[in-house]
Amino acid sequence: MAHETAREWEFTDDRDHLVRAPGRPARLVAYLPTGAALHDHGIRPLGVFGSAHDDPAVPDPAKSGDLPLDDVPYFGAGPALDTEALLGAEPDLVVALTYGGGQVYGIDPEAAKHLEERVPLVVLDVGRGRSLAGVRGRVTALARSLGAPARPDADQELAVAEGRLSEAAAGPVRPRVLALSPAGPDSVHLARPDAWPDLAALAGLGVGLVDPASGQGGNWTTTTWAEAAALEPDLVLTDVRGNAAELGDALGPGVRSLPWNPELPPSARQHARFCAALTEALETVKP
Repeated sequence: MAHETAREWEFTDDRDHLVRAPGRPARLVAYLPTGAALHDHGIRPLGVFGSAHDDPAVPDPAKSGDLPLDDVPYFGAGPALDTEALLGAEPDLVVALTYGGGQVYGIDPEAAKHLEERVPLVVLDVGRGRSLAGVRGRVTALARSLGAPARPDADQELAVAEGRLSEAAAGPVRPRVLALSPAGPDSVHLARPDAWPDLAALAGLGVGLVDPASGQGGNWTTTTWAEAAALEPDLVLTDVRGNAAELGDALGPGVRSLPWNPELPPSARQHARFCAALTEALETVKP
């Protein structure tokens, strides 16, 4: 929910905090994928930052969508976030994420507290139980409150891409699709479809996602490559973020792989592109 007057801008974030600014913010810093999604709405961030999993000096291109990284300053990641440089750029809004519970993701707690004392901070929830459409809708709501126009063309592109994906996924025998993040030569993280909004959305469109055995992790089951291969996937969605290892031939030469970013910028444009790529891959492996 957002409200704007001639003197004040307001937005209620996913912590249920009413965030206020003296006027509509125009100089914002955002967590990289969210900044890329806002850019798809026509709002270029002043700068971006990463998480503790990211390189502290170089932004991860897998998370950046169409954001022109050469023209957008990167203020670091996780414990290496340069809060003084960020504040020195004089932003009037910081946009961050949470995976639930209101804890800010990508910024150490003390740094987040320090920032929020100086700059309005909007936190959007992308955790378990949030639908992909809901996550995308919240970014859209923030973008609209910041002055972005409606994007019916992008919404229509996504609707068409989702329809085609549903058609490609349908049939008496659906291809087995396994989402994973390579951890190294001896282990791999297998994604639980219900823990990731994008995977849950794909399952809702009929994609035959493999649900691994439960383990200790909330979002992943960590296991051996042999156990992953025993699940007999027809198509593997492989994490291509900078912190993931290479897939190589760990599952054998016959398994088709499609690049997958668990932190894809939450915009209709980026989601439509991934749906189109997955449709093409499914049509290739479909019995």
